Amino acid sequence: MIVVISVGGSVLARALDPEKFKSYALALKEISKKNTLFVVTGGGQAARDYIGIARQLGADEATCDLIGIELTRLNARLLIAALDNDAYYEPPLDYKKAKNASLSGKIVVMGGVAPGQTTDAVSAVLAEYTGADLLINATAIDGVYTSDPKKDKDATKFESMTPKQLIEIIIRTEMIAGANSPTDLLAAKIIERSNIKTIVLNGENPQNIIDAVYGEHIGTVIQK
Repeated sequence: MIVVISVGGSVLARALDPEKFKSYALALKEISKKNTLFVVTGGGQAARDYIGIARQLGADEATCDLIGIELTRLNARLLIAALDNDAYYEPPLDYKKAKNASLSGKIVVMGGVAPGQTTDAVSAVLAEYTGADLLINATAIDGVYTSDPKKDKDATKFESMTPKQLIEIIIRTEMIAGANSPTDLLAAKIIERSNIKTIVLNGENPQNIIDAVYGEHIGTVIQK
């Protein structure tokens, strides 16, 4: 099975704790024993901090995106270091290089690719390009809700949903300033057009990812 995992920077590198990278490395090694594995790392707070400074210095948005991409690739390099010989030696810079890197039999870890794309979108495109069987979005929340659960006590979690329903939720939440969306709209559109089985789950504990890959119902399953 080909598996793509998107790990939010806020989950993996919130405090730049080496133990978090080590725990993720152990989980990813376990998954890679029976699966071809790609991992896309987000930038987290560090990326937001750098982008904020860049804006204050007058940088345009494309430049800000490029700065954020560099931070995602730094997180990828830290995870590669934790994985040691089980990982491809560097983050591929595009989808073709990532697919070619997987021929090594190693875990492929990468960050962002181009301005205007979040790592959620990168992971969805990568899943599409590699013909992945499963896409996992490991976030700071435990699934997709009817509204932002941090702001709405009546928000209800979806156990399963269609890509069309996901798009409707994202459009609704993105219209609210500061809303916390489970993924971005571009990623959701790619998931819909390719019908990629996707699971949104809480990635604070990497064991959740192992359980989801091996069939346990964790988070929200998105599929037509």
